[in-house]
Amino acid sequence: MQEQNMTWTQTYLHDYKEGMGAFREHMPEVSHKFDEFTQECFKAGELSKKEKQLMALGISIVAQDEYCMIYHTQGCVDQGATEKEILEACGVAAAFGGGAALSQAVTLVQDAYMDLTTTVN
Repeated sequence: MQEQNMTWTQTYLHDYKEGMGAFREHMPEVSHKFDEFTQECFKAGELSKKEKQLMALGISIVAQDEYCMIYHTQGCVDQGATEKEILEACGVAAAFGGGAALSQAVTLVQDAYMDLTTTVN
């Protein structure tokens, strides 16, 4: 996919993947161990993959990590989370993280959800 044809969320995700690729080249052992660790953490267990993505989204909102907000919004969508479930996770994050978390939820996360779930013809 050519960069000029990407949506803004696809551009963010592409930039993240490029950055991780460069990191992987320089730090293959660390990258591999991190990938193994996160894959294990996000496997279904007592909590479903969707629940884990919703948790990660809330944490990323409180941490003010824009790349992770978009990445985990994508993860939520991929795991079948509804807009209402995502917004509920945003509300919990705002209850913990205050106005700064809410401002990210009502802008970046909502915009990313709409961008990720709207098909362009």
